[in-house]
Amino acid sequence: MSREVDIKLPPEKLDNNYYIRQFLETNFLLNGETLFDFHLIKRSVDARGRDPLFQLRYELFVDEPPIERSFPKGNYLSNLDKGSVAIIGAGPAGYFAALECLTYGLKPLVFDRGKDVRARRKDLRAIQQFGWVHPNSNYCFGEGGAGTYSDGKLYTRSKKRGDIEKIASILVEHGAKEDILIDAHPHIGSNKLPGILANIRQTITDCGGEIHFEHKLIDIEISGGKVKGLVFDNGQAISAENVILATGHSARDIYYLLHEKGISIEAKPFALGVRVEHRQELIDEIQYNRNPRGENLPAAAYALSCQVEGQGVFSFCMCPGGLIVPAATAHGEIVVNGMSLSRRDSPFSNSGVVVSVDPSKMKHFERFGVFAGIEYQKSIEQYLFQQGPGDQKAPAQRVTDFVKGKLSSSLNDTSYIPGLFSAPLQELLPSYISTRLREGFKVFGKKMKGYLTENANIVGTESRTSAPIKIPRDPITLMHPQVKGLYPCGEGAGYAGGIMSAAMDGQKVVQTIAKAKVLI
Repeated sequence: MSREVDIKLPPEKLDNNYYIRQFLETNFLLNGETLFDFHLIKRSVDARGRDPLFQLRYELFVDEPPIERSFPKGNYLSNLDKGSVAIIGAGPAGYFAALECLTYGLKPLVFDRGKDVRARRKDLRAIQQFGWVHPNSNYCFGEGGAGTYSDGKLYTRSKKRGDIEKIASILVEHGAKEDILIDAHPHIGSNKLPGILANIRQTITDCGGEIHFEHKLIDIEISGGKVKGLVFDNGQAISAENVILATGHSARDIYYLLHEKGISIEAKPFALGVRVEHRQELIDEIQYNRNPRGENLPAAAYALSCQVEGQGVFSFCMCPGGLIVPAATAHGEIVVNGMSLSRRDSPFSNSGVVVSVDPSKMKHFERFGVFAGIEYQKSIEQYLFQQGPGDQKAPAQRVTDFVKGKLSSSLNDTSYIPGLFSAPLQELLPSYISTRLREGFKVFGKKMKGYLTENANIVGTESRTSAPIKIPRDPITLMHPQVKGLYPCGEGAGYAGGIMSAAMDGQKVVQTIAKAKVLI
């Protein structure tokens, strides 16, 4: 007989299997001589009390041999004779759509404007060290998309959109640790993701799929309300009748292309703000009530939110033990993001702290119509760049000085490699953003004692939290209502908000294509 049980243990007992066995026997078995075994199937940290505890779920096997937990592997077909699907974008939505194609006998043709992960690293180094931004190969564009360098956080609230365990299992199949199957807030690490992506690419090509890097989409050929082909910037053109558009939140040119062709797009709310960076040991002490945190406890995270003047102010993409990185996609703009390596052992912690923005309420941007949100983002990114020395050094301020409205005479140490310069962000950011951020930080300082400290920097600007544009699609066919065969997908289309939800959306679109049999 087997059953599941939940227990709580102090961190120092986490690796003590003898203690755990005794605990399980004492609390869940009536007969001390009963033979049993146990497997861990879920793990999380409960830091709500005075002392942190691990919340653990075990499967108990009583008077029967234990069954090793296994994860399902993809049933990938090499006989891809059911037609082809063109996929624009090699991020989570695009790659998981491609893998899903293989399970239905569909041939995925993946096109990405950027480079594979190995070649992409050289361009990331150029951004970090020299402030040079390759417009098609950077922290947002290239194999794996923006998720490759945002530490592979796999937590999502979108559990109704698809099979989360299936996504995690595919990642394990391609090289991720099995820990992501049991952790409540799993992550992979930006140092591990490149190898996993290379393995996924190998699976796709071994089964007969195709992946083409350095192919930037510049035109979609449409005839009679149907997709007929694609044109790329290198002069290549292909016939295509089923196109998944999974280009990510920063592919602004795609929105302009659709608009120019008369294909409807919609403005949608987004969020914009700053990155805040603390010492990790401070966040550990606040969250765990101990310093140092101890060997078994992971670097502590947090999630904060409040309402200020009718708009949400909230933490976003929190990176414990992480780094701030330059995420601009063009020269002349400052954009920052956060990432962590697998061990999350940086001495710094960072998180976006952003304000919800309704594009209909942005003064002076109404003339841009559906592109008001994009132009708003661009204006701030470019204005902050103009305040600096002309490279990727970012404007920063001590968080206490920001709240007081004064320029910082000095800044704290930072993980941001290009460097920081002191700037009055309360003046440089739109008042709509800065006033709400100021009040939000005050609230957060009350929720987390010690969070509002002169030993923390804020760094501008965190502006790519999500796309300010949505590409509409029919809720049943998932096609654009005007164009048969065009499938908006993932975060850039407005249907996902991270790696897991984007991956699930990619799978969902392919499942719909296969069931409808709208194939070449």
